[in-house]
Amino acid sequence: MTSPASIIDAPSLPRLAADLERWLKLRSQPFGMKLFERAADMEAVPKIRRPKTVHTLDQIVGQAARLGWTVGITAENLVGDQCRAVVGLGHAKTEKWRSGQHTVGVWHGTLEDASARQNALTCVPDGRYEALAVGPLATGRLVEPDIALFYATPGAMIYFINGLQYVGYKRFDWSVVGETACADSWGRALVTQEPSLSIPCFAERRYGGVLDDEMLMALPPSYIAKAISGMEALARNGLRYPFPQYGMQNDVRDGMAKSYPDRAKK
Repeated sequence: MTSPASIIDAPSLPRLAADLERWLKLRSQPFGMKLFERAADMEAVPKIRRPKTVHTLDQIVGQAARLGWTVGITAENLVGDQCRAVVGLGHAKTEKWRSGQHTVGVWHGTLEDASARQNALTCVPDGRYEALAVGPLATGRLVEPDIALFYATPGAMIYFINGLQYVGYKRFDWSVVGETACADSWGRALVTQEPSLSIPCFAERRYGGVLDDEMLMALPPSYIAKAISGMEALARNGLRYPFPQYGMQNDVRDGMAKSYPDRAKK
C-alpha cells in the first residue's frame, strides 16, 4: 500500500509528530495506519494490543489518538461490514452491503438514497489484506505506515493546508459522503495516497471520542514534512497559528500593513 513518495525513515516519524503537535497545538496525538497482507506481520509489531471485545474502527482509531495505544485488528474484531469495507478487511462488499438496506430508516429515507451513499464511499478493495494496525507516530512502532492522521480544529487545519500549498501549490477538492465519513479520510487516503480531509461523522464522535470542533486529516507521512516546511515559512512571514484576533471595527490598514506594506495608512 505504501508508495515510494510516502516513505519516511522511522526515526523521523516521532520528530514529525512532535513538530506537528507544536505548530498546530494539537490536543491528541498524530497517529499512523498500516494494512498487512498477513495477520502474523501485524501481530509482530512491538507492544501491539489486540482487542478483547468487538469495536468500531472509530474506537480503535480513538484508542491510538486519545490513549496512545498501538492496536492491531482483523475483520473479526470489527462490529460490522461498514467498518471492514472502508479498509478492505474480509469480504465485506457484498451486494447486500452495497444496497445500503441496513441504513434505510436510519440515515436515509429510501433504499435508492442508501445505495447511492454506499457506492459513493472510497474504500480499499477486498481480498488483499488480513489485518490493520493503528498507533501513535511518536512511538515509531509502525514502520512505514501507509498513512498518517491527526485531528485538529478548523483553524489549525487551514494553517496546515496553507503549509502544504506554500511551495508546489495544488488546489484540494475533498468529498463529504455524510455518515461513514472515514471513507473521506482514511479510506480515501489509503486508496489515493493523497491528503484527505474530512468532517468526522456521528459514529466517529459517539464511539471514537472525536470532539465537536475537530476535523480529521489523513495523508502519506511525507506530506507532513512538506507542510511543516511551509508552516515554518509562513511563521517567518508573521503568519502563525493560533491566529490572533484583530477586531471587527479597527482600521484594517494597520493590521494588513504587516503583511502588505502597500496597504498601510498614507
